[in-house]
Amino acid sequence: MALKTPEQYEESLRKLKLKVYLQGELVENPVDHPIIRPSMNSVKKTYELAQKPEYADLMTAVSHLTGEKVNRFCHLHQSTGDLVNKVKMQRLLGQQTAACFQRCVGMDAINAVDSVTFEMDQKLGTDYHERFNQFLLKMQQEDWTVDGAMTDPKGDRSLSPSKQADPDLYVHVVEKRQDGIVVRGAKAHQTGAINSHWILVMPTIAMGKDDADYALSFAAPADAEGIFYIYGRQSCDTRKLEGGKIDVGNREFGGHEALMVFDDVFVPWENVFMCGETEFSGLLVERFAGYHRQSYGGCKVGVGDVLIGAAAVAAEYNGAAKASHVKDKLIEMTHLNETLYACGIACSAEGHKTASGNYLINLLLANVCKQNVTRYPYEIARLAEDIAGGLMVTMPSEKDLHNPEIGKVVEKYFKGVSDVPMEQRMRILRLVENLTLGTAAVGYRTESMHGAGSPQAQRIMIARQGNLEQKKQLAKAIAGITQDKAN
Repeated sequence: MALKTPEQYEESLRKLKLKVYLQGELVENPVDHPIIRPSMNSVKKTYELAQKPEYADLMTAVSHLTGEKVNRFCHLHQSTGDLVNKVKMQRLLGQQTAACFQRCVGMDAINAVDSVTFEMDQKLGTDYHERFNQFLLKMQQEDWTVDGAMTDPKGDRSLSPSKQADPDLYVHVVEKRQDGIVVRGAKAHQTGAINSHWILVMPTIAMGKDDADYALSFAAPADAEGIFYIYGRQSCDTRKLEGGKIDVGNREFGGHEALMVFDDVFVPWENVFMCGETEFSGLLVERFAGYHRQSYGGCKVGVGDVLIGAAAVAAEYNGAAKASHVKDKLIEMTHLNETLYACGIACSAEGHKTASGNYLINLLLANVCKQNVTRYPYEIARLAEDIAGGLMVTMPSEKDLHNPEIGKVVEKYFKGVSDVPMEQRMRILRLVENLTLGTAAVGYRTESMHGAGSPQAQRIMIARQGNLEQKKQLAKAIAGITQDKAN
C-alpha cells in the first residue's frame, strides 16, 4: 500500500489507541471530536490530492529505496527538482486548506535524519543509517503520517538540559537495556501529533558532553505505551462546538498542536537513530531547521493566497474594490507573498547533494526565507484587516442572522453592496477573522514567528552562513586595498 486513500488514512487513525486530553477530559474518539476533526481533514487532503492525476507530479515521487510511487511527504529529496516540487506542493495544500496540513515536520525530519545518520556512521562506525532506512521503508510502504518532534519544553533557557532543576524538561534516556532504551520527558508545540501514525524524535539543541543522555533520535508509534497528549488551545476554538457553519470561518480545515509526554516509553534499538552522540546533535538540529524554514516558503504562501483573495472579495462586498488605496494594498500583499515564495524556490534551486545521496537546501537562503516569514504574514494580515473593516470583529453571530425576529435587522444594517446577500459578506469576513485572529492565526501568524525557530535563530544562521569575510575581501579588491595596516 504505497499510497493510502483519504478514507484508508481516516480508518487507520481510528485503529490507533491514542491517549488524548482536551480541556481537562480524556477524549474517547479524537477523529470525530469537533475541535480536532478539522485538523484531521487537513492531513486527509494530502492523501486525497495524491490520488489525483493532475497533482501527481507535485504530490508523489519515486522512492529511491523501492522504485515505487510514494507520497512526497514520505520521500527523500533526490534532486533540486524534488526540493522545488516540495515547495510547490506545500503552496498547493495551503491554497486548498487555508490551514496547516501538518505532514511537513515529518518530511523535514526524515530528510535531516537520513543524512546525519549516514555521516554519523561514517565517522563513528555506528549502524544508525541502516536502522533508519528500515523505518523509512515501512513509512513509505504504509504511507504513514509521521510527526517530527523536536521542541522540548526547555525550562530555564539559561541552563543546559543536564543542569535543569527538573531533568525531564528535555527528552532523555533513563535506562539502557539489551533490547532498547527507556525515555522520559516531553515535546511541546507538536503540530499534527494526534493525526500521526508514528513519532520521529530529534534533539532540540546542540548538546555538550554533559548532555549525552539528551542527544537522542528515535521513532515510536504515536500510541505507544507511555505516550499521551494534552491538546493545545487556539483562539476561538470553542466556536467549533456551536454547530454553526459560518462563525468558525473555515469549517472544514484547521491545524493543531499538542504537548506530547513520554512517561517511561520503551524504544527498541532498531528504532533508535542517535543515542549519546552529542557531536552530531547540533548538525541534526541545523538540517531539520533548514528544511523546515524552506517549508514556510510554500505553506504560508498558500495560506496567504487565500487571505489575499478573501481581502479582495471583502473589498468587493464592501463596495470599495475600485478604491486606489485598496488596489495598492492588494498589490503590496501580493508582493510580500510572492517574495516569500521566491525565497522558498531559491533555497531549493540552490540545494546540493549530501553524502547520503539526498539533497539539502541552501541553508543561507532557507534562513533568509524564514526570517522574512517572521515579518511578512503579519503585514499581509494587517492589510487584510484594514481592507475588511471593523465589522470583521463586531459582527453579530450567524444565529442572530438566522433568528426569525432579528435576522432581518442584521441583514438590513450589515449589508454591503445591494446585490450580495449579507450572509456572503459574513462568510468572507469570518474567513479573514479566522486567518488573522482565530484558530488559523496559530499557524499563519504566531507559527510564522516561532515555528522552525524564532527570529534570532535565523539571524544566527545568517551570520554564520553569510560569509562576511569574503564580502570584505571583494570590497577591498575593488577598492584597491592590498593591506589593511601600515608597515
